[in-house]
Amino acid sequence: MFEIESRPTTLKRPDWVRCGQCTELVYGKRFARTLHVCPGCGDHARLTARHRLEQLLDPGSESVLEAARTLHDPLRFADSRPYPERLDEARAATGMDEAVLCVRGTVLGRPVVVAAMDFRFLGGSLGCAVGALITEAARESLHERVPLLLVTASGGARMQEGALSLMQMAKTAQALAELDEAGILVLSLITDPTYGGVAASFATLADVILIEPGARMGFAGPRVIEQTIGESLPAGFQTAEFLLEHGMVDAIVPRASLRTTIGHFLR
Repeated sequence: MFEIESRPTTLKRPDWVRCGQCTELVYGKRFARTLHVCPGCGDHARLTARHRLEQLLDPGSESVLEAARTLHDPLRFADSRPYPERLDEARAATGMDEAVLCVRGTVLGRPVVVAAMDFRFLGGSLGCAVGALITEAARESLHERVPLLLVTASGGARMQEGALSLMQMAKTAQALAELDEAGILVLSLITDPTYGGVAASFATLADVILIEPGARMGFAGPRVIEQTIGESLPAGFQTAEFLLEHGMVDAIVPRASLRTTIGHFLR
């Protein structure tokens, strides 16, 4: 994670960014040139869905996919605040309708359908609308017979939608099964963090699973697991390097190499 340190300015980007790993200060323009990767320690900062698409897709190739509307508040859920208030706040803060952005586009001239998740939107949680959008992206991929790229970032199921949220795991898994049966390539790019129902469904059902350096993926967090089993976990548990060593992912790909690597698989 990176902290922003800036003076009052008319610039659109911060003057300085502090790396949360090594605490090095990085000039904002340099940080943008390195694709939001710390030049000192190599820590990969989280990206918005919009930034992710801008880095991966060919300029001018994007067209947005839209899914059928889902219920705004299917359970009329309220905890300390009503669910609709939380949704409205997330939409105002992110400029997104939901926690995933689905588009058609090209990478190095090769067509692809992309579903990019955004952790800023209620922790990238998997709700009915996210499930509908992922399914629509898979259907578009099947209809056009072009590869599907899933870029994941999520804390898990959306608690405000209860069991309906859990049902999205089966829904998206079925959509990917149809692509598998049709022989259409599905790529998954795991970014930090990817947990819960997303990790247990479409994030790990792809033909090829790529992951950014240092990204974490798992069903439950390490603290919950340690409390449940009453034992300490191995060093680096659930990190990209640990997952690669144990055969859970196919390759660790630095951000600067993602376009080239993904383009290679799309050939």
